[in-house]
Amino acid sequence: MDENVEYNADEKVEGEELERTASMRPEIVQSSSRTPLLHRYDSRALKRKIILIFIGFVLVNIATWAGTVISFRNYPKLIGTASLAYMLGLRHAVDADHLAAIDNVTRKLLQTGQRSVCVGFFFSLGHSTIVIAASLAIAVTAMTIKDKFGDLETIGSIIGASISATFLLAIGIMNTFVLVSVYRSLQRLKRTGTFEEEDINDILNNSGCLGRFFAPVFRFIDKSWKMYPLGVLFGFGFDTSTEVGLLGIAAIQANQGLAIWLIMYFPLLFTVGMATIDTLDGILMLGTYSWAYINPVRKLYYNLTITFLSILIAFIIGGIELLNIIANQLEAQGPFWAFLAALGDHFGTMGFIIIGLFVITWIISVIFYRFSSYRELEERLVHQSEETAHASNASDDGAKSTRNSHKDSVVVGVDEVNQEEILSSNSNA
Repeated sequence: MDENVEYNADEKVEGEELERTASMRPEIVQSSSRTPLLHRYDSRALKRKIILIFIGFVLVNIATWAGTVISFRNYPKLIGTASLAYMLGLRHAVDADHLAAIDNVTRKLLQTGQRSVCVGFFFSLGHSTIVIAASLAIAVTAMTIKDKFGDLETIGSIIGASISATFLLAIGIMNTFVLVSVYRSLQRLKRTGTFEEEDINDILNNSGCLGRFFAPVFRFIDKSWKMYPLGVLFGFGFDTSTEVGLLGIAAIQANQGLAIWLIMYFPLLFTVGMATIDTLDGILMLGTYSWAYINPVRKLYYNLTITFLSILIAFIIGGIELLNIIANQLEAQGPFWAFLAALGDHFGTMGFIIIGLFVITWIISVIFYRFSSYRELEERLVHQSEETAHASNASDDGAKSTRNSHKDSVVVGVDEVNQEEILSSNSNA
């Protein structure tokens, strides 16, 4: 599933859109010679993909629930259990570590020229792979594994939290370098009125030993499908009550003699719920980030705001996870460690807060931007680029006219020579 809107079968259509955009809004196309093409205009192909994704998830949800109701027609009480599994998936999707990973990677891919609408989908798919496999394994071996379930939860929580904390802290560090670069670019734009976007690779190459150390994390995830293996790694950590609760449902139903294929409806509903929310979160972040890429001033202004928020969230969530690992291993006691433990137990609530922060930040940024000096700077740059575009077009028209005149004169000259040759031939005859 290739959701990255790049040059493909839609290249001709997108090229025509770019030409129309260039004729109507030259400042968008000429904002920077180094601004990736996909940041300069809205793609019809991208909109089609988003609409298809929405339709697809509606159909998948309907089909999954229809299959559940039909399959459980002889077990009406299990419809409530199935609803619980679905709700666990919805709630798990807004865990803070999920949102921080999806939002930061969406932003990173957009900065490299990819409007990827399936970052959250692939992440949740990888995550769900482990959940489904674990549910199947526990259902099959429920009688023997139930006594060791606590050990599985303990080991998984350490692995999952370690992977999540490391990844989020690495993203936070790298986005700090991006934040500094964006701030410098904005200041340079205000001073000189010119804009050149620094590629993220340039930032990494000039960010010292820490930047070079964490660069592989960013280089690896250069396509949204590569969020799948990251989701798999996250999935190994059965570190939340939602996943442990789902596995518990599978074990209980297996002990009560429910068929394996019916038990698998529970992780399937969990997966559908989680994938729906995580995919929508990725699209939401793409929409808010993309607003900033239409104009260089707007791009830098909004990136400065949202990058700072992303760094703050990544450090807070990653730090909480890391400190909770330390506290659990050292059996630390005290008000501070109790507070951290409470935060770790309410990641779902923090996830809703993160979504709200991004939406509120975007709305406030749009409103503030309209009444700030940055809007005046944008209008001035647009006016300058329009004048440059008109001058360039006039120059091109003049050159074309000169070439046509020269061509006509050459044709006339050839015709005169041909006429002289004809007259001379007739005279000799």
